[in-house]
Amino acid sequence: MSDIPTEVVETDVLILGGGMAGCGAAVEAAYWAKALGMKVTLVEKAAIDRSGPVAMGLSAINTYMGLDGKVTQNQSTPARYAEYVTNDQMGLARQDLVFDVGRHVDSSVKLFEKWGLPIWKDEAGNFKKSGEWQVMISGESYKIIVAEAAKNALGSLGDKGQLIERVYITHLLKDEKEPDRVCGAVGFSVREDKFYVFKGKVVICILGGAVHVFRPRSQGEGFGRSWMPPWLGGSTYALTLQAGGELTQMDVTFVPPRFKDSYGPVGTFFLLFKTPATNAYDGPYVGAYDSETSKWAPYAKAKPCPTPVRNYEMILCTKEGKTPFLMHTNRVVERYQKEITDAKELKKKIKEYESEAWEDFLDMTIAGATNWAAHNIDPLEKPMELQLSDSVFIGSHASSTGAWVCGAEDLMPAEYKDAFPVKYNLMTTVKGLFTSGCGVGACAHKFSSGSHAQGRICAKSAVRFANDNKDYTPTVSDATINKLKEIVFRPLALYKEKCAFTTSADVNPNYISPNGFLFRLQKIMGEYAGGWETLYGTNDKMLETAIWKLSFCGEDAEKIAAKNLHELMRAWEAIHRYWVGEACVRTRLARKESRWPGYYYKFDYLKLDEGQKHFVNLKYEADKKEWKVIERPMVPIV
Repeated sequence: MSDIPTEVVETDVLILGGGMAGCGAAVEAAYWAKALGMKVTLVEKAAIDRSGPVAMGLSAINTYMGLDGKVTQNQSTPARYAEYVTNDQMGLARQDLVFDVGRHVDSSVKLFEKWGLPIWKDEAGNFKKSGEWQVMISGESYKIIVAEAAKNALGSLGDKGQLIERVYITHLLKDEKEPDRVCGAVGFSVREDKFYVFKGKVVICILGGAVHVFRPRSQGEGFGRSWMPPWLGGSTYALTLQAGGELTQMDVTFVPPRFKDSYGPVGTFFLLFKTPATNAYDGPYVGAYDSETSKWAPYAKAKPCPTPVRNYEMILCTKEGKTPFLMHTNRVVERYQKEITDAKELKKKIKEYESEAWEDFLDMTIAGATNWAAHNIDPLEKPMELQLSDSVFIGSHASSTGAWVCGAEDLMPAEYKDAFPVKYNLMTTVKGLFTSGCGVGACAHKFSSGSHAQGRICAKSAVRFANDNKDYTPTVSDATINKLKEIVFRPLALYKEKCAFTTSADVNPNYISPNGFLFRLQKIMGEYAGGWETLYGTNDKMLETAIWKLSFCGEDAEKIAAKNLHELMRAWEAIHRYWVGEACVRTRLARKESRWPGYYYKFDYLKLDEGQKHFVNLKYEADKKEWKVIERPMVPIV
C-alpha cells in the first residue's frame, strides 16, 4: 500500500469527532484560539451535520437547569443535579465533573435557541418542561443547527480553521521525546485512497461511545439497527487505552428500555404524556417488586427511581414470564375523555397529543413511525410493545463509561489529583490528551446539551494547555508513520494477497472478514459477559471464560481482511470494539457486587455492597502487554 498518498496536517488544537461534544469544542476552541493565532482542526469520520447520537434529531433537551444566571430556591441547581445523577448511578459518580456540567449547561441551551433551534414555550414564554431537567424542542434539525455553528466558528479563523470529514481515526500518536505525551493521530479517508497524519500541540479525543460490542436485538435484515448511532465503535475508549490512559466504570453499560425493534425512546411518553405501562397481563411491573428492589437500598428508594432499578423490575417481570411489556398510548386518550367534559376542548387536546406524539418520533426515531405503519397500528387505539435493548457504552446518558479525567481546579477532590501528570480540566491521565461527552467516565446524564457544554469546557482548557506549551513541537519519526500506515492498510493488503485462495472470497482460512470478527466478539460478550442472551446476568467463571475467548479475538485482529475502504472502516471499528469489550469484561470481573442490577448483575454477587463503593479503573500497559486494575475512591462534594 506504499502507493497510497500521505497527507500531513499540522495544527495547534486537534479535535477528533464531530458529535455534540465535538461541535461544542469547535465553537469554544475557535473563540479562544483566534486571539492567540492558533490553528484548530476538527476531524470527523462521517459528516458533522448528521453525526453522533443526535444524528436523526431529538425531541427534548434532557439537561437544563433553568437558572437564568441565578440560583433561587424554586429552580434546579447544579448541586441538586449532582445529587440526582449520583442517586441514579446507585451512589457512584464524579460529583465534581457533574457539578461542573450543571453550572455551565444552560449557556449551551441558550446558544442553541440563538442559533435557531425551536424550543417549546409555555403560555408565560418559559421553556416547556417535561421533567425536572427536560425541555421540549422541535429537533429534527437539532444537529444541523449545532454543526452549522461549529462550521461558522472554524470558518471565522480563516486558514487557521479546518474541518476534515470522512476520515476514520485508527491510532493516536505518542511523542518520541516524551513517551507519555499524545501529539496527534493517524487515520484514512473512507472516500479516497489517502492516509492522514495529524500533528498537534493538544488532542481532544471525542469519538463517541460504543454500540454493537454486545449483540444487538435486531438481527438478519435488521442488523445494524440499534439505539445511538449504529456504528459507533468505541474509538474514544480504545485509543485512550492504547495511549496508556485510565478508563473508569467500563462495566456500567446502559441498557435502554425502548419501543421494541424501532429503539424509539420512551421518555416523552412517560414524562410528558404520563402514559401508563404494564406487563402482558395488564398488571404493574413498576413498583411491583419492592421485596427484591429494596435490597438495593438506599438508592432504590431515591426519587426519581434510579434507571438501573427500573430496568431490574423489567428483568424480574421477564423472569416471571409476564412479557411483552406494553406502553398504553391509547389510554392517554381514555384519560382525557374522563378528565375533559367539553367536547371541543377534548378534541383539541387529543389533536395536540397526536401531533406531539408524531413529532416525538419524526424528530428523533422515524423507525418508530414506520413500525406503527408496518404493523397497522394506530397508537391512539392500540398499545405499543416495550423491551430492554442491547447493552451500549455511553458516558453521556444514564451510564458512566469513559476516561478518568482531571476536574475543575475549584471542584476536584484532592484524592484524585495524583492521577494526572499535569492538571488541566478534562485532561485524561495522558499528557496532552483531553476528552469530553461520552469520553468522560463517571459523569452520567449530560445528554446532548451537557455534552456540548462539556466540549466547550474541554476546549477552553485544551487551548490553555496548548498556549502554555506554545513552543512545543511534536516529534514523530518517518519510521513510526510508515509502520502505522502499514498497520492501518494491512486488511486491504491481506485481502488482495489471499482472496483468490478460495472460490468464495468471504470464506478463507487466511483471514477473517470484519463482520465475522464482530460476530465472534458479540457472541462472547452476549453469552459470557452479561448480554441480553443471559438476561444481563454473568459471574466470575463466565467472565474468566470470556477473557480466555477474547484472547483469540486479540490474535485474530491481525488477520482481518477488507475488500475496500468501507470494509476497512468496518475492520477498524471491530478492532476498537474488541478493546472496549475486553475492558468491560475485566472491569466486571474486578467488581465484586451487583450495583447496577438492571444493567448487569453477577449471579455470585447478587447484592449491592457499600464496602465496594469505589470506582473500578483500568489501564493497559503496552510495553508489558498487561492490564492493570486500579480502585479510586468515591469522594462526594455535595
